[in-house]
Amino acid sequence: MRQRSVPLLAAALALPATLFLGGTASAAPADKPQVLSSWTQTSASSHNAWAAARANQGAWAAYGFDWSTDYCSSSPDNPFGFPFSTACARHDFGYRNHKAAGIFPANKARLDSAFYEDLKRVCARYSGATKTSCNSTAWTYYQAVSIFGVAPADTPAKTPAA
Repeated sequence: MRQRSVPLLAAALALPATLFLGGTASAAPADKPQVLSSWTQTSASSHNAWAAARANQGAWAAYGFDWSTDYCSSSPDNPFGFPFSTACARHDFGYRNHKAAGIFPANKARLDSAFYEDLKRVCARYSGATKTSCNSTAWTYYQAVSIFGVAPADTPAKTPAA
């Protein structure tokens, strides 16, 4: 098995500091596709790296990411009290930025799978019938985006991402 010397996520997290030490960049950094990909994988570490970047968007300004979100679109953001809004925000991030990069169709299935994994991580906080209900709701949300999800057009966001 081949071993990597530096994991991609660790490298991506270190990038903002290196960008701002040497001055300002006029165009998005060349590694933007790699960073975008690293933040839209199915793993918890990918979700956590995206959430950390979302909380510190200024450090990533040179990348020109679209952080806007309408959360769960026309579906409830917190169905039956389950807090799905962050999963929906990351899903929007993936759709919007992959569309802008012209690589949405090739990545849609992975983005939808990452969304489902995020929803299941929400449901893992519960037990018993509540967990079963949450998982059923998560499956329904996943099926909806899997079947009907399209890259957002010029749709106004409910609120800007915080």
